[in-house]
Amino acid sequence: MSLKLAFLLALLAAAAGTGFGYLLRLIISLGRKGSMELDIKQMELRAREEAEAVIDEAEAKASELLDKSETVIGEREERTKKTEDRLVKKEEFLDKRQVDIDKEAEYIKEKASEIRAIRERADELIQLRNQELAKVAGLSVEEAKEELLALAERNAEEDLLVRMQKLESQAEERLSDRAREILSTVIQRLASSVTGEVMATSVPLPSDELKGKIIGKEGRNIKAFERATGVEVIVDDTPGSITLSSFDPVRRAVAKLALENLLVDGRIQPAKIEEFVENARAEINKMIKEKGEAAAFECGVYNLDPKLLAILGRLFFRTSYGQNVLNHSVEMAHLAGMIAEELGANVAVAKAGALLHDIGKALDHEVSGTHVEIGRRILQKFNVSEDVIKAMQAHHGEYPYETIESIIVQTADAISGGRPGARRDTVEHYLKRLGDLEGIALAFPGVEKAYALQAGREIRVFVTPEKVTDLEAQKMARDIALKIERDLKYPGEIKVNVIREQRAIEFAR
Repeated sequence: MSLKLAFLLALLAAAAGTGFGYLLRLIISLGRKGSMELDIKQMELRAREEAEAVIDEAEAKASELLDKSETVIGEREERTKKTEDRLVKKEEFLDKRQVDIDKEAEYIKEKASEIRAIRERADELIQLRNQELAKVAGLSVEEAKEELLALAERNAEEDLLVRMQKLESQAEERLSDRAREILSTVIQRLASSVTGEVMATSVPLPSDELKGKIIGKEGRNIKAFERATGVEVIVDDTPGSITLSSFDPVRRAVAKLALENLLVDGRIQPAKIEEFVENARAEINKMIKEKGEAAAFECGVYNLDPKLLAILGRLFFRTSYGQNVLNHSVEMAHLAGMIAEELGANVAVAKAGALLHDIGKALDHEVSGTHVEIGRRILQKFNVSEDVIKAMQAHHGEYPYETIESIIVQTADAISGGRPGARRDTVEHYLKRLGDLEGIALAFPGVEKAYALQAGREIRVFVTPEKVTDLEAQKMARDIALKIERDLKYPGEIKVNVIREQRAIEFAR
């Protein structure tokens, strides 16, 4: 009984606790709901206040913009009105002007009609006058004109001939003076010094003890060096130096560079010699390319093939009469450019033709033919402009002068090679060779005068026309050339130019 009572009391207590809990939860929920509604009302109030503020601000801005717009519109309307007023005034002015122009046009038409009538009347009078003159003279107008012109021509013929001769003489003098002025100006603007190259190169040594090291045991080092470079090594009693000798300046330059590097390294033996020679050859090839590029850049000759520039750079190690061929070509390019500019010719073509005129000399010991013919083939292979080829190919007279640039290149070559000091040749040998050259020509019968020109590259022979015919003059040129080949020793080639000139001379006393 007591257990049941206790269980019943427990159930009642649990039910009471559950009910109390639900009641408490309900009270808390109601309190929270009231608080949320209050927050929502406050937020709504703030939102309304902010909206009103935004609306007020927008209205103020709109009012301000409206005022500004009205002001701008008013200004534009005022300007438009002024423009309209000006246009109205211009239209009135143009209307008045048009009226004046119409009046002037009518006046001009009237005057033109009067002039036509007067001209027609004048033509009629001229025809009547000519008819009357023809009746009186017995000649027509054309016949009278021809007779008058013939009479004037007969009377003025002698004066015209004298005047023409005088003008021709004056023009020749002026042209000669202008040509000398151009050439002297060009030479003066480019009077550079020339350094001659030799067939042997001297290499300085820090001490004479290194000579034995260069020779090596039983000469194996010097033999390996000569075999690798293709030059002759001359070790003599000259203190502090040895000599490298070769006809090929490129080989000589490779040998010099390799030997200098070997002396710096100190390990002179056959294996090292071959290694240093290969390195020197690569460095010289690089230098050749750089020299070609530098020469083209200095002369302002662009768009050349890199391989062609490398061939051009080889001329740095080539000499002609002791004159460095690359420096000679660069000097010629500057001279040709200045002459072309003075004469109004194509400066770019003249410069390129001068710079590349001796390109064949870079390969003339490897390819058959003259250096001019080799140069033509090289330029054609690398698609150089035909104008440039024509400019370079005539500088020794092997090809005709087809353009003014070809004459300019030949002139620049003569200037560069003929300057004092440009080419190495002793004065005694030079004068003796020129004297012998003139003596050979003067020994032929019928020769009146003979002059050696262009540093002995050309001899001009003047013959007496009464003693030598045209056919004999051609044969004489060949005979003189053959005798020069047999009797003289000279570098390059000599042009024999036999001139036969017939003149008619009278004297007025």
